[in-house]
Amino acid sequence: MSRLRVNCFSLSLDGFGAGPNQNLENPMGVGGMDLHQWVFPTRTFQKMFGKEDGTTGPDDDFARRGFDNVGAWILGRNMFGPVRGVWEDESWKGWWGDNPPYHTDVFVLTHHARKPIEMAGGTTFYFVTDGIHSALKQAKASAKDQDVRLGGGANTIRQYLQAGLVDEMHVAVSPVVLGVGEHLWGGLNMPALGFTQTEYVPTPAAAHYVLVKKS
Repeated sequence: MSRLRVNCFSLSLDGFGAGPNQNLENPMGVGGMDLHQWVFPTRTFQKMFGKEDGTTGPDDDFARRGFDNVGAWILGRNMFGPVRGVWEDESWKGWWGDNPPYHTDVFVLTHHARKPIEMAGGTTFYFVTDGIHSALKQAKASAKDQDVRLGGGANTIRQYLQAGLVDEMHVAVSPVVLGVGEHLWGGLNMPALGFTQTEYVPTPAAAHYVLVKKS
């Protein structure tokens, strides 16, 4: 059965998943890039950009696991780009260039319709205007028996958690304090939502936690 998973979602020590003021120069908000220093050196991340080297070990293990058995993705609009409101034109096609790292169908939550975008490497972006349940239904149909990975951002993950739709979460807590940005945990009662911690793996770059929803 297809599950909805959060993988490799980086958080600050004070619970922020992105910094404030996202723009072209700061795709993860001011200071947000620091949250991801654990993954950038890994072999899995480097391989996404055509390089064969990179670090191995627990950080790389979690990065690699994030792509295992994933048949589709869901993203909030901010994860697709910094463009706000009505699409003035269709020139923006994501942060990742012509060959994004997804290699599946990707369903982008938005309030403004846009035609699908076919990219190199098997990635097609679909823009979903009728809510999180519709995006999940479409993503599961695309993924067939594989899982759907929920890429974020924090607000999108919160919506799916509050709706009881997330089955598993891996968060990587980085030794960074942001103070402001997009907070993930505020107001969420994870035990009441059915989650229990199943893994804890500390590394010099991050503390990895896996939470699984009890069936």
